[in-house]
Amino acid sequence: MWWILLFLEWLVDWARGTFWYLFGRRSGLCKETISPPGPLVVDQKKKYRVLRKEFDEYEVPISLDVIVIGSGIGGLTAAATLAKLGKKVLVLEQDKQAGGLCKTFTEKGFEFDAGFHYVGQLHENGFLKVALDLITDGQVHFAEQGSHVDTVVIGKGTQCKEYTIYNGKKQMEAHLKKQFPNDTNAVEEFFKIMKICSKKIHLLCMLKMVPLWFARFILWSGIADLISPIFRYSRTSTTDMVKTFTSNRDLLTVFSQIFYGVPPKKSSLMIDALFLHHSKRGVYYPKGGASEIPYHIIQVLEKHGGRVLVNAPVSRILVDGKQSAYGVAVKTGGKDVEIWAPVIISNAGMFTTFKKLLTPEIQANRKIQNYVHTLKPGKGFFQVFAGFNATKEELGISSTNMRLYKSNNMDEDMEEYFDSDKEDAPDSIPMMYISFPSAKDPTSCTRFPGQSRMVIHTMVNPKWFGQWNNLSETESDEEYERYKMRFANHLFDWACVHFPKLKEKLVMLHAVSPINMHGLGATYGSMLSAEHSLERFEPLNIAKIRCNTPVKNLYLSGQDVFSGGYSGALHGGLLCASSVVDQCLYVDLLLQQKKLKRKAVKKLE
Repeated sequence: MWWILLFLEWLVDWARGTFWYLFGRRSGLCKETISPPGPLVVDQKKKYRVLRKEFDEYEVPISLDVIVIGSGIGGLTAAATLAKLGKKVLVLEQDKQAGGLCKTFTEKGFEFDAGFHYVGQLHENGFLKVALDLITDGQVHFAEQGSHVDTVVIGKGTQCKEYTIYNGKKQMEAHLKKQFPNDTNAVEEFFKIMKICSKKIHLLCMLKMVPLWFARFILWSGIADLISPIFRYSRTSTTDMVKTFTSNRDLLTVFSQIFYGVPPKKSSLMIDALFLHHSKRGVYYPKGGASEIPYHIIQVLEKHGGRVLVNAPVSRILVDGKQSAYGVAVKTGGKDVEIWAPVIISNAGMFTTFKKLLTPEIQANRKIQNYVHTLKPGKGFFQVFAGFNATKEELGISSTNMRLYKSNNMDEDMEEYFDSDKEDAPDSIPMMYISFPSAKDPTSCTRFPGQSRMVIHTMVNPKWFGQWNNLSETESDEEYERYKMRFANHLFDWACVHFPKLKEKLVMLHAVSPINMHGLGATYGSMLSAEHSLERFEPLNIAKIRCNTPVKNLYLSGQDVFSGGYSGALHGGLLCASSVVDQCLYVDLLLQQKKLKRKAVKKLE
């Protein structure tokens, strides 16, 4: 009967939580009003004054409350949120520009986003929009894209088949049913799962916030499965679930978000369902490029006394004899500068944090070993950036993204590819993702008249590039360049099959491999850090990987906290800030969302 007592204790805790939600003290996070968007800043020098503030020990504010390692969206979200709650925050970025995967760079006169493609769920008063407006003061101008979000191409040559994905609350499902008339029931079932996952995802987030013993109990006892099927969807592979609906492999491929680097049979159904749902209410792109997002978050942070400094590589996290973090060491001018603060947040990824920034003695701690071994590094990322002297009309391109697959059996194709020999790999690529950022940004035609840009994205096995691991970004190696361009040329030629006008207008082709992944210092060149495997999204592992780490006063933020991508990193930052202040900040945001919805209803009356 002991479990009944525990369950009753949980009910008491739940009642207390409900009482706090209804009547308790708010954090004050949303007390400031959001300003109307100001004019778009196109002066790059003005933006660089915010995004490229050089580290100097005399620039470090005194009496810091929080130090954040890494200026990706997860780190900046946590920093800006804590700054708005009165904390004095310093963000340290090893690269020359802040923003992580939301930064932009210029190559031979063409501007590219490092890793941003689009973001969904920014419809009026949607939760993600409320959260983003909070940390940017509502200053990012977003352009809503066309209703045709993705084209999925399966096969090559005469065996090629195309399927299109359109957004819309009802239109997305209806459009897929038209393309799969013999599998309408399968589409309906998948969309039911999408709806459950989108509405109940907070239950998985709560696993990270309740005591770990309690999370273990409700999962072990089966209570979690009685509460919601999302716990089962999280630990079920996409292949296994879709097979219960249909034997159509084309439909399975359309449902799967394979560009996390995991085949459908090893991918969490919950993650694939959420990804498709993410674009259901429309997709958006920031006018002026992805760097607009960190540009405005940093200004909010500075307004509240914070600072973001670049060229500030953290060489180690300072930990005392009681296993408590108390600061960081920054390598600058050939020496280490120590900076102290009572709270340290790492947005550098779990593997970099625990395998590079802590001493071997601390790494050997059993609790840390158990914590790190819950996840494993993801596959390496490979990108091709192409610039053209032609308009989107001349090239026949649009804002629609393309997902291209060698066949509809990606479970086998991906295994064969990642197991292939280094020399065969560039000619065996089974998938790629194509995006045209210049076609998404309405300011591009005035900022860069007569130009167009394309980004191609695929996955690689980091071991193929292992011999060049010690090659710095500024160094060159002829063999490495030849090998890298074999991948790039193959991908570009594949793209030209579908966009034949690209080749004659090509001006530049730039490839980024796991070795030089935008200065991120990502383990094995994985932009998403930890692998998005089924094992990672086992509910117990979700509960184990939380912002509080085995090192006291050291917190984790960003993509490893919950999931990869822009919105996953943002939620990682919110969860981290909640852990630091020991208060669920989601309550403030949800109440703000309800308040805004009530205002919107009154306007219509």
